[in-house]
Amino acid sequence: MGNITVRDTVVVRQDGKGNFSTINDAVAGAPNKTSINSGYFVIHVAAGVYAEYISIDKNKMNIMMIGDGINKTVITGNRSGNDGWTTFNSATFEAIKGQAVAVRNGADLSAFYNCSFEGYQDTLYAHSLRQFYRECDIYGTVDFIFGNAAAVFQKCNIYVRLPIHGQANTITAQGRSDLNQNTGTSIQECYIKAASDLASSNAGTKTYLGRPWRHYSRTIFMQSFLDSLINSAGWSGWGDNTTLSTLYYAEFNDTGPGSSTANRVRWPGYHVINATEAANFSVSNFILGDNWLPATGVPNSGGL
Repeated sequence: MGNITVRDTVVVRQDGKGNFSTINDAVAGAPNKTSINSGYFVIHVAAGVYAEYISIDKNKMNIMMIGDGINKTVITGNRSGNDGWTTFNSATFEAIKGQAVAVRNGADLSAFYNCSFEGYQDTLYAHSLRQFYRECDIYGTVDFIFGNAAAVFQKCNIYVRLPIHGQANTITAQGRSDLNQNTGTSIQECYIKAASDLASSNAGTKTYLGRPWRHYSRTIFMQSFLDSLINSAGWSGWGDNTTLSTLYYAEFNDTGPGSSTANRVRWPGYHVINATEAANFSVSNFILGDNWLPATGVPNSGGL
């Protein structure tokens, strides 16, 4: 993880042998932010399945939460829009600063490393501000990476699942609502493929890279591997043709059987871009990662 400044470390263990037995108790025990408490309050969550709904308040000092690995430390919940929860309030894990969502993140300068986000529709709500995801696994069906953050996903595995009968899959639904917002979803050096249930299905499910949740939706796939599940058109509309000239969707140097741009949509807002344009959506330029990611210890590539 590199050199980071740690102020304090606590351990969560369900067997009572740690400092806390629940994650929420550990979060509550983190000190509030002051002008002198620089560094991280580290919460080590031991292996186990934690049926909790986690919310990290914006007034808490910098929190670094470390598990024992994917499928070892698991946080799970079952709130659903079908049960009366709104999409915004259905998150199992939410980080705050300023359909059953697994994580809602609105924390500026937040980073997730080697995590797994598993859901179906609306898995990861990248709500707002600057975010970075590295070497994460993300599972879903419809709009499962969505929101209006400035978010970079780097070297992640994006697994598309089998949706409800008759649905098409859309990996992203970026929600930029104003041309002047410095937001968007940048997917770099990621691997996009079918999860096992979709791969073994004969349902003929269509899968698209994204669709415009808001008028100025902005999403870039670059230097990523797109498997054969990606529909040749690449992108899907939302039923409002006025967005097709205001959105910004781009592809750069992708590989794999689903990466051909020959039959992509012919929308005014769709672009096949060059390296100069793609560099605008890199870690260094898009989320100014050189200024804050080193302090997290999370590995990253600043450029293309």
